Amino acid sequence: MPPVHPASDDASQLVPSRQYLVILMVLMCAGALSSATGTIVAPVFPEVLDQLQIEAQWAGLLVSTHTLTTALASPVLGLLANRLGGRWVLLVSLVSYGVFGTLGAFSQGAGMLLLSRALVGAASGGIAAGSIGLLSNLYDSEARSRMMGYAASVLSTATVIFPLLGGAVGLYGWRWSFVLYGLGLPVALASLLLPRRLKRASAVDLSQTKGIRQTLLQPNVMLLCLALAVVSAIFYIVVVYVPIYLKAEIGASTWLNGVVLAARAVGAAVISAVGASRLAKAVGANRAIALGFLLMALSLATIPHLTSPAAILLAALLFGLGFGIVMPTFYSALADLSPAAVRSGVLAIGTGCASLGQFFSPVCFGPIWQAAGIGVFYAGAGTALLVGLLAGLRRQR
Repeated sequence: MPPVHPASDDASQLVPSRQYLVILMVLMCAGALSSATGTIVAPVFPEVLDQLQIEAQWAGLLVSTHTLTTALASPVLGLLANRLGGRWVLLVSLVSYGVFGTLGAFSQGAGMLLLSRALVGAASGGIAAGSIGLLSNLYDSEARSRMMGYAASVLSTATVIFPLLGGAVGLYGWRWSFVLYGLGLPVALASLLLPRRLKRASAVDLSQTKGIRQTLLQPNVMLLCLALAVVSAIFYIVVVYVPIYLKAEIGASTWLNGVVLAARAVGAAVISAVGASRLAKAVGANRAIALGFLLMALSLATIPHLTSPAAILLAALLFGLGFGIVMPTFYSALADLSPAAVRSGVLAIGTGCASLGQFFSPVCFGPIWQAAGIGVFYAGAGTALLVGLLAGLRRQR
């Protein structure tokens, strides 16, 4: 890795250069835990439903509740980190993540489990706010961009590794998968190695809120935010209902469920890293989006007809490829439509819309699963086809 020069102001004087690698590792570990909040336990939720006798219609809320509290907590804790310093917000959030996440292992009913999921989601929002804030304050200009790139790679890797870990540990009982949240505690201890003082981010410019509001009121921006919510809702069909379906139809173990979810993440990570931007440049953003939705639709429509683990993994990989085309293209388009002064705020709101889409996915698709079972996959495929068709037609105007 090429040498990375830290920020050139007070931070470089407060932190000896030999400590930067340790600091970076702590922040990367924290970010990985935050990104894996949902996927750690998704492979074992079929067992959770059976043992706690929870109706499948509402099972998705147990998986997705954390996305709502993360979306609500992130901006609040981000402001708190800006005022008090990211170190303490990160420390408290990591401890809360470990405690509240592990609390799910002791759940005897849906209520306690739902509370655990909500609290760990809020803690995850604090981890994201604290770690990203500290990372951005440690480095300047090109070094910051390089570090953000490394962070994105770590987060993508986490979405592959943690479903495998959750599924493997779940073979010994679903409650053990929740114990993995306890990894937040040693990372919290490691966060004590962070310097007590780093350069603070500049104060929030409240005058920029007007610019953000004006940008969000643009029809194309509103359409993109809605599209982010829709694609995230479709994405959570795979996270929530595929493990339940596979357990019921082929007796899939928690390990196989974890491998399927990891395959989806591999497909998304690979295409996002090496293909999405090139595809958008080659055929145009709207056609790339249409292609991505088509791949997602094909994957969802074929799942009810598959019984071979190899074929199921291929379908999951196909879904991941489609998702990995659509999401970066949406975010890139959103960034292009946003003035530089308010771009970060607009993108953060776009991320919030995606989180809301994940949360409301079980609300929209749960009744379909309850009434029609595999019909939920056809509903998701139809929704993906419709959005993809609209994207393709938009280019022809």
